[in-house]
Amino acid sequence: MSISTVNADGLLFDMDGTLLDSTPGVLVTWEVYAKEHDLDLVEVLKTSHGVRTEDSLKNFCKIKDEDLKTEIARFENMILNEGARLKKEGKQGLEILPGVKTLLGSIPQENWTIVTSATIHYAEPALELAEVPKPPHIVTAGDVKKGKPHPEPYLTGAEKISKDIKKCIVFEDAPSGIRSGVASGARVLAVCTSHTREQVQGYGATWIVDDLTKVKARVVDGSLELEIDESPK
Repeated sequence: MSISTVNADGLLFDMDGTLLDSTPGVLVTWEVYAKEHDLDLVEVLKTSHGVRTEDSLKNFCKIKDEDLKTEIARFENMILNEGARLKKEGKQGLEILPGVKTLLGSIPQENWTIVTSATIHYAEPALELAEVPKPPHIVTAGDVKKGKPHPEPYLTGAEKISKDIKKCIVFEDAPSGIRSGVASGARVLAVCTSHTREQVQGYGATWIVDDLTKVKARVVDGSLELEIDESPK
């Protein structure tokens, strides 16, 4: 493992699992849906992370199109409510992940955005609850016709910040998101915040790091320069 120094025009960040940890709320919510729809909870948790709520509810729960809007709102509100409840009790609810605030604070606003599989109704309050800095533009589920692992979300993210996708770096924690980033033509940095190194290997990520404390950013002569430390803790 080594330290790499690379340049990029734009940085595109996944949200859940990359910038913030929503695991407690997600687990509680899927437990409810697993009981209601007789699902294999373990199997759902293995494959749903990083996928749009709309797609997960269709695939696993067979929710009909006419009921989707209501169920998406219910699902995402459960996560938010559980996160807020835990936070109020002084427990881990919706929390910013290590290194995030420092890294985002070192990047000019015009050089980064968030690309999430969540809806805007979930993303904005989740970022606020976790105290994650918010860029001027966010790509959410409603901005794309096809969600991750399709490349459309990250292609849309590059458009939002007016950058060439081939000069962007995608930050992801889930296999579906890594695949989306690779398919878009961007370079991909995988973080081992929700999956092990073994679980994120083999999907085409250029770099794999423990978390975002391993990434430093600075502006050098008007260009964005990143230092990436792939050594495990």
